[in-house]
Amino acid sequence: MIPATLRGSLRFRLLLGTLFWIVASILAAGWGLGNLFRQHVESQFHAQLRTHLDQLTAQVTLDDAGRPVLATSLSDPRFNRPLGGLYWQIDRLAGTDIPASAAVLRSRSLWDQVLRVPADTPVTGDVHQHRIAGPDGAMLGMVERSVAINAQRLRLIVAADEALMLEPAARFNEELWLALGILGLGLALAALVQVFVGLAPLRKLRDALGRVRSGAMRRMEGDFPAEIMPLVEEFNTVLAQNAEVVERARTQAGNLAHALKTPLSVLANAAAGKDDALARLVATQVEGARKQVDYHLARAQAAAAARLPGARAVLGPVVDGLVRAMQRIHAGRNLDWVVRPMPATLVFRGEEQDLQEMLGNLLDNACKWAASRVEVGAGIEQDRLVIHVDDDGKGIAAAQRQATLRRGVRADEQVPGSGLGLAIVDDLARMYGGGIVLADSPLGGLRTILTLPAVQ
Repeated sequence: MIPATLRGSLRFRLLLGTLFWIVASILAAGWGLGNLFRQHVESQFHAQLRTHLDQLTAQVTLDDAGRPVLATSLSDPRFNRPLGGLYWQIDRLAGTDIPASAAVLRSRSLWDQVLRVPADTPVTGDVHQHRIAGPDGAMLGMVERSVAINAQRLRLIVAADEALMLEPAARFNEELWLALGILGLGLALAALVQVFVGLAPLRKLRDALGRVRSGAMRRMEGDFPAEIMPLVEEFNTVLAQNAEVVERARTQAGNLAHALKTPLSVLANAAAGKDDALARLVATQVEGARKQVDYHLARAQAAAAARLPGARAVLGPVVDGLVRAMQRIHAGRNLDWVVRPMPATLVFRGEEQDLQEMLGNLLDNACKWAASRVEVGAGIEQDRLVIHVDDDGKGIAAAQRQATLRRGVRADEQVPGSGLGLAIVDDLARMYGGGIVLADSPLGGLRTILTLPAVQ
């Protein structure tokens, strides 16, 4: 049973299919070449027997007494070596004036044995082919021919041990399968290399996608094969369209905010000059509507940006810009600012505007609560970007910290604000998979810890 992980692997499928056809091709080639060589050896074997039979036919004659004799010995020395594997024999056939007798003449290789041949009678000149048992039980391939000399009919027989045919074929098959086995291993190795090399661009594509997802790049870049480039171009097109959708959403959110804030301002101004119950009700509802518009528009913009791959923002410049802005906004408080060194490796995986929104709220909150000092630091902890904002103010009691993160809850009604700053930061951070934690600051006030995804 093949595991599901392997069944879903493109590499496994390619290797399995390639190896299957390599094995099938090797087996088919081995079987086919083995049969071809065996047929060739068999054909050569019987062709040599016919050649020896023709030579025997040319040399047989009758002596003065009418007995068959050979004019000269046959050329192959195996005929003269006892049990040499190559034999000839001459039998007298019935139907002549001289009585028939088997094996009237035979080769010395037969020694004291006689070939027992089938009892057929070939037509004069015809050649018959048989398999018979020979000396020591060996199987022989045999050819025979009947000839007529004067008044006698003779059967000429030439036989050879089939081992002379089978042994070369067996040796060839051994060498053939060894060679095909080596060839198969080479092809399997080549297929393995080809699959890994051929799929290497997919690994490169995966790495490029990872860099886009992590925010290291805004679009896929690299040298890809021609077959993969259409996919890369289509993906880059999708990224560009997503960025356009996010930008359009931001624009529409801004337009909506402007469209809502204008009539709200008109209502607030109209109610400002009066001190009756209706004016106070209008002012209260307008202020509540403004808070809700600010909160939900910020949340909607962040939700669109959080799903946009390739977004990244270097932390240092954003912090420096916000600190300068806070120094101008809260110039009357004469706060002492301390910004810890922030290397360029501290990069937020998200939209710079959202980072400015979150840090701006935290810094503004610290400025409102600080007595004289605000510190900002950041680092990487467990592959996450962690930002600390400390102040030396009164801080927030541990029992109230969780409630402070809820919308509209203000730690001190005497401090200006809407009660939405920390809630917006918490919502934005959660959309990016992070969050904020309120803790005691080493300065004596509040420490706000903002955790966000970092670009690896």
